[in-house]
Amino acid sequence: MRALVVFLLALTLAAQTRMSVEQLRGFLKSSIELHHPDKSVAGYLKKTKLTNRLEPRQFEEFIAMGAGPLTVEVLRDLMLATKELAAAAPAPVKAAAPVIPPPSPEEQKRVIDEARSYAMGYSKGLPDFLCMQVTRRYVDPSGLGFYGQQDIINARLSYFDQKEDYKVVSVNGRSVDTPMQRLGGATSSGEFGSMMKELFDRDTAARFEWLRWATLRGKRNHVFQYFVAQPNSHWTINYQDRLHVTPGYRGLVFVERDTLQVTRLTLEADIPPDFPVQEAHTTLDYDMTEINGRGFMLPLKAEVKMREGKHLVKNEVEFRMYRKFGADTTITFDTPEPLPATATQETPPNQ
Repeated sequence: MRALVVFLLALTLAAQTRMSVEQLRGFLKSSIELHHPDKSVAGYLKKTKLTNRLEPRQFEEFIAMGAGPLTVEVLRDLMLATKELAAAAPAPVKAAAPVIPPPSPEEQKRVIDEARSYAMGYSKGLPDFLCMQVTRRYVDPSGLGFYGQQDIINARLSYFDQKEDYKVVSVNGRSVDTPMQRLGGATSSGEFGSMMKELFDRDTAARFEWLRWATLRGKRNHVFQYFVAQPNSHWTINYQDRLHVTPGYRGLVFVERDTLQVTRLTLEADIPPDFPVQEAHTTLDYDMTEINGRGFMLPLKAEVKMREGKHLVKNEVEFRMYRKFGADTTITFDTPEPLPATATQETPPNQ
């Protein structure tokens, strides 16, 4: 696995942002947790327009959360400016989800053993194929969690003899002919099995702990948390082709209950504090896809997030239009609409 990180930060934020009080709550919570300067948060909120009334009780709640004095003054102004607006509709009351007992320790071990067997043989079980990789890249130079789109990259991905090959065909709808690595910005590759195989390889010595049940794309899943110590890690972050680090990492692995196939992997790197990139997160979803009349569990979407100082980068990578590999196989590289949120949305486990 590898990630190439070169930050392009020429994006500017819109003059005024509209958000609901609930979005404001999330923004403040994130800003406080990330220790953003009070002056920066207040300056951003001065350019913000709320879409519903900020109630006094909510104002007091935000103070209790730890909002700084400059931010509090802007919140007070927002409360006065929105007093004639309608209040937000109350959140619907959700029925309590039924409690589903966890599997026994013996069953948990069996699930991990079966998932390991599946992961180690995954690449060998894949057919030769072509697909379209759509990468939407976003940046946020403010560090406040409000991303702006940088570009859209369409690439032809061929998988032949268990090897991946990427060829960029267009950027923002303009035809190009260049390797992915020459584009600049943050790019990624290696989503077809390498991430999964390295995690389950016994030499990696990952420690797995059953965490909970979940429903993903309508299927019941085991969710395990895992931990990989730095000496056993093979995951490398490459910064501007001059600095490299191989950190330990941790995350979640989703295993479908009935098939024992891996359906989602997340990864969070434990990066040394003196490395330029302070945070790196990856989520990779797999889904059943038909190729030449047969079903295969193949990558659906990957999301990569990175942070250098306050500069944030996010890539959303979708894998579309799978086809059997062949000399006469063609793919139309018109950019499709993004996958709906429901395609990767986790829902509570069903009884």
